[in-house]
Parts: sequence; structure tokens; C-alpha cells
Amino acid sequence: MENKRNEATINRPEGDRVLDAPYVFINIPEFIRQLKSEEAWQKNDRNGITVFKTGRVTTVLTCLHAKAILKNNLVDGIFTVHVLEGIIRVKTPDGDVDMQPNQIMAFHQLVDHSIEAMMDSVILFTNNSTEILM
Repeated sequence: MENKRNEATINRPEGDRVLDAPYVFINIPEFIRQLKSEEAWQKNDRNGITVFKTGRVTTVLTCLHAKAILKNNLVDGIFTVHVLEGIIRVKTPDGDVDMQPNQIMAFHQLVDHSIEAMMDSVILFTNNSTEILM
């Protein structure tokens, strides 16, 4: 297996990291510190980073400021939302669910939902799709 890396960018000059390999160690607390230290966190209502990406599975760590909203998400695959810090409200066609740390919500493909941060929050998203339809 060939290791897959993310190259540094203007916004993340030290962003070169392994995204896919026979095994990938993901230091969640270090990534949270990184996200919250970046200019994007200071200027926007969110900041995120892909921490693992293979042909069919992507894992993204996202920090949301209070009141940030991810509207009308449609994912073409199985999708999980794992709250690491804070409280979020997930709006689904069947009603709202408030989620706290250490809670996970799983979705089947193409279930319309929105996510609102009720306070500053950190979420780990994992999906088995290569495409997010928004």
C-alpha cells in the first residue's frame, strides 16, 4: 500500500501529514489545539481538518463556534457524527436531537439533516462516501 499524504498549504504551512497508510495514528487533542490556534478559527464560525482519507472512508475533525450551523447536509453514504466537546443540535426530518460529548449519531445515505452548535463544540465526522451533497 502506498502512503497518501496531504501537502502543506498557505493556510497550513506545516500541514504535511499522512492521510492513508497501513495504519494512521490520529492525535485528536493535538489536532483540536491546531484548529483552535489557526486564523480560520478566529475569523470564521468553524474550522476543520481531514485526519484520515482513503478510497471510501473519510474522517474529519471540526470545531464549531456557538451558533454555527451546517445546513441541509446530504451525504451519499453511511455517516456518523461523534461529539467530542460541547453540545450540538441535530435537526432531522423526524425531529431534533441534542447531543453531548461521547454521543454518536449514525445516518444512512441521503438523510437530510442540519447541525447547530449550541456552544463551542468539537465533532468527529466519519463517512464512507467520496461525495457530500450540499
